[in-house]
Amino acid sequence: MRPHYATTTHGQLRLQLAGGGAPRGGAVVVLVGPTRSAAWVAGHLAARVGGRLVVAVEMPGCGGSSRLRAVTTTEAARAAVEALDWVRTGTCDLVVLDLAVAYAAGVADGLEPATTLVADLDSARGWHAGGRTPPPGDPATDGGHLAALWTFLRDRRLVRADDPRRARTVGPPPPDVPELSDGFVAAATDPAAFATWWRRAVDGLEAGAAALAERGATEVDAPDVADAVEALTSSAAAEAPAPTGPPPTAPDVDGALWHAYVATDRGRAHVRRAGSGRGRPVLVLSTGGGSSEQFTPVVHGLAADDRPVAALDYPGNGLSEPGPEHPTIADLAQDALAVAGALGWDDLDVWGSHTGACVALEMAIAEPGRVGRVVMEAPPMVSDEFRDDLLARYFPDLTPDRFGSHLPRAWAWRRDAFLFWPWYAVDHASARAIGLPRAEDLQRYAVGILESGETYDRAYRAAFDYDTRGRLPLLTRPAIITAGPHDMLANTLQDAADLVPGDLLTLVATPETVWWPDPDADAARATMDLYREFLR
Repeated sequence: MRPHYATTTHGQLRLQLAGGGAPRGGAVVVLVGPTRSAAWVAGHLAARVGGRLVVAVEMPGCGGSSRLRAVTTTEAARAAVEALDWVRTGTCDLVVLDLAVAYAAGVADGLEPATTLVADLDSARGWHAGGRTPPPGDPATDGGHLAALWTFLRDRRLVRADDPRRARTVGPPPPDVPELSDGFVAAATDPAAFATWWRRAVDGLEAGAAALAERGATEVDAPDVADAVEALTSSAAAEAPAPTGPPPTAPDVDGALWHAYVATDRGRAHVRRAGSGRGRPVLVLSTGGGSSEQFTPVVHGLAADDRPVAALDYPGNGLSEPGPEHPTIADLAQDALAVAGALGWDDLDVWGSHTGACVALEMAIAEPGRVGRVVMEAPPMVSDEFRDDLLARYFPDLTPDRFGSHLPRAWAWRRDAFLFWPWYAVDHASARAIGLPRAEDLQRYAVGILESGETYDRAYRAAFDYDTRGRLPLLTRPAIITAGPHDMLANTLQDAADLVPGDLLTLVATPETVWWPDPDADAARATMDLYREFLR
């Protein structure tokens, strides 16, 4: 799988690419409905179309397309055509799945495919007739909205559209747990956006179906869409020149944070980016466990100094590919350096928090000629006894199952981590002072963990197992170690005081932890000013 973000005038759409490599054969473009995993669809179909490239477009409201700034199906179609402008007109085939029919005619008008197939339209019509709509999407303080969304998506594939009391006996086969989980994570990225686009798709379903019929689209009745696309082997597009692939991801046109995948010889990494200035670039390294989503304030704050900034999802975290089963901080540092190199950053500064502080330190030790200045926010320094306890007890089993029982565990784990340090020490002495964030903030943390899946703990474990005290004296680059007033690892300021002689390292107690939910605005601004001033 080769996921790719395409930047349009309406924001970003995510494409999932699979297959390709055949000397001839235009692309097979698939508009994926909201109940399926676009990545799974692309991989499933690629084996059935003779080596042609399959490009699955995630529907607006889902996953990497959830932030699309489009309020109508017409605008969504225009965005999709922009995202696919590298697919030559008349040399592709188009496959449309269930509710994607609502915006498919506009896409077909722009692409002018050789053949258009519409699959599983009966399911979409059944959902419409039966009033099947997803939960409204507002996060609940107990995380119950996630379980409701899981059940809704699972039922759309398991039960009849016209009678939800009975199991399906025709139509697409039931998904296995990995497919179901992948589709759920895409829907859960922004549950409110998912619910909104479901309603828009339902409202535009019949008009979209009629417009496709006028264009000569063929409705296929096959138990598996992969059976239907075998008809494309005789399409005129099957003899067309093979496409070269999408262009590199461009910055968002309105200056918003944008997403990109970066291919390196160590794997495919996902980054969140901002800034396009000519200042010295900064790589932001997050805490372990989830994605770098919550570090958006840091990315924007550092980019304000006319710098290009990227926040990295570690291998196995967020949306990056998994790496080794037992990575070390040295491994993660090499991964980060590879990403910087792929971005064209031969000379950079590094900002890291907790796990990221360890990775930043190791980068500076490994490549002092490339790393300029280093910000380390509370690198873990724990006793051997506490480390062993953390490694044994800190990481709950979040393996997905068909019933979604991993969802309340993921939510409660992230929630309790704001109440106690460590989260499993439920007693008065372990209570934290920061308080619980809003449900909307917990939603971001939980989705980052669910995106990471069963590999969520790998980078986290590497940080707990890292010899911060032993490595700090090897630092040769200008650096600061910081910690906010309620950081559970604030002991790092005192512990690091005697480890690096001279004026190379400065210890700074910051007014705020800027990436925590709902920080004090003045304190966060003052903290970002400290970071920017040091990096200047």
